[in-house]
Amino acid sequence: MLKLIRTNSENKDFINLVKKLDDYLTIVDGDEHDFYNQYNNIDVLKHVVIAYSNNSAVGCGAFKAFNTNTVEIKRMYTNTENRGEGIASKILKELEIWSNELGYNYCVLETGIRQVEAVQFYKKNDYTIIPNFEPYKNVENSLCFKKDLI
Repeated sequence: MLKLIRTNSENKDFINLVKKLDDYLTIVDGDEHDFYNQYNNIDVLKHVVIAYSNNSAVGCGAFKAFNTNTVEIKRMYTNTENRGEGIASKILKELEIWSNELGYNYCVLETGIRQVEAVQFYKKNDYTIIPNFEPYKNVENSLCFKKDLI
């Protein structure tokens, strides 16, 4: 049984999942990892969702304010052994509901072109590609997405 909890970036399970995400991204992003990493500080994340299966943290995601009516989805991750179970979609949906409850109307996010699974995942969840926003405007590996919550 999957259980979703709302928390913040001080949650130890979130911190551990983000370490796994960063290990993965260090490999995928290669030389560009340091550039991306500077925009992924979890201290600013006050809205975090963690998925638990059998009391074990298996996935996470977060959002932060992007502007007055938009949030940016951050730090989406599912353990390798739990992928394909629909966990990430449930986390993302919970983040969308939570942000909408707080009065936000849109979600934006950035992912890397080389993260093929992530690109397919966001398209499957009704996110559309938009022009890259700052600080990713001229970054060839970046792909930005947006979803209307209203």
